[in-house]
Amino acid sequence: MSNFLGQAQKAAQQSDWSQLNQSLQHYLAELKAPLSEADVRQGLALALMVLEAGDFQARWEVAKVFPALGEAAIAPLIELLQDDEADLESRWFAARILGQFDSPETVQALIAILQNAADEELSMMAAEALANLGTSAIAALTPLLADEDTRFLAVQSLSQIRHAETITPLLGVVDDPQPTIRAMAVDALGSFHDPRIPPLLLQALTDPAAIVRRAAVASLGVRSDLVNELDLVSPLSDRLWDLNLEVCQQAAIALGRLGTDAAIASLFRVLNSPYTPFSLQIETVRALGWAETEKALEYLQQSLVTLNPSHTPVDVFLEMVTILGRWSNPDLKPRAAAILINLLNSTHPITTHPKIKQAIALSLGYLGQLAAIEPLTQLLADDDSGVQLHAIAALKSLDFQASLQHLEALAQQNNLPEAMKRGVAIALQEWSREK
Repeated sequence: MSNFLGQAQKAAQQSDWSQLNQSLQHYLAELKAPLSEADVRQGLALALMVLEAGDFQARWEVAKVFPALGEAAIAPLIELLQDDEADLESRWFAARILGQFDSPETVQALIAILQNAADEELSMMAAEALANLGTSAIAALTPLLADEDTRFLAVQSLSQIRHAETITPLLGVVDDPQPTIRAMAVDALGSFHDPRIPPLLLQALTDPAAIVRRAAVASLGVRSDLVNELDLVSPLSDRLWDLNLEVCQQAAIALGRLGTDAAIASLFRVLNSPYTPFSLQIETVRALGWAETEKALEYLQQSLVTLNPSHTPVDVFLEMVTILGRWSNPDLKPRAAAILINLLNSTHPITTHPKIKQAIALSLGYLGQLAAIEPLTQLLADDDSGVQLHAIAALKSLDFQASLQHLEALAQQNNLPEAMKRGVAIALQEWSREK
């Protein structure tokens, strides 16, 4: 007898499920594939013991063993799944494990749970397991759509099987009375390029339920191929003014992904509207950054000027400064840096906030434009130590040697203001630590 098998059997007698799991895994690892019937029988008996009597962690670990035991595990797992007297958690794990065994018996057993199980969590796991089985489960799930009691879980399973065979059954529930079912169907259908789907997605943009409208917006937001054909920007822009804030935020994300000039213009209008909620302004700024076009950069520059600091939270300006620093287009980086430098040199009220100055320093460091060395150096004289440290970090990331030479030259000046003198001295101390 294998030493590991002996340890596993001893652990089973002592109900030491953790040790049993370790020994069982070592035992199976030392065996040569394919396993003999005797090996499978012994391994299966021990694994089922853990599954039936162990705690959650032990069951979670032993679940990894069953695939190695092959199809012989299917029948006892189905038996456990169907045992109404068994511990509910062990049945839940049996359903989860069966999702790794693609066989007609498995599909039938999981479908039976969907139809008859009284426990919602067990039914949900059966639905997830069927989704894991993929296309072999589609034919069995489709008839369940006709039954109101099983429709939700059947749609949940079908919506997770990203295969064209699910399109037809899902099209049959896009008008279901339950908003959650409609939303799941819309979300799943949105991943397919089928001529029947875009008209349904456009229709779903005006669905009475916000969850459905949001799903439709998200699906259309990744269909840049339909921008001109369906004039997508217009209906998606309408959703920026939706009564539901989550739909508005999803519309901002979608328009940012489309990235056309018309989409960017819609985002700019919402950003600068006095009626736009703060959280939507933040999402709109991020969407402009996602677009990363010249027009988006231009609108962010305008917004820094046109937004009223008295009515706009500082976090909106902070987000704009941060987004400008993430611009990755090398042709537009100099302009993004120039916008931040001009802001820093302006009398704009937001530049009095230490967090804004810190964010500007970081963004200038990320953009890597040498023109930022002088304005960053000026921040060394700031009263806030956090601003000084951010400026030093940015100068180092821009060009270590060029910044050092600039600071050393300043340190030689006799007429340097006291605040700047102290700031330069602190910066040079930081440089000396890295030499």
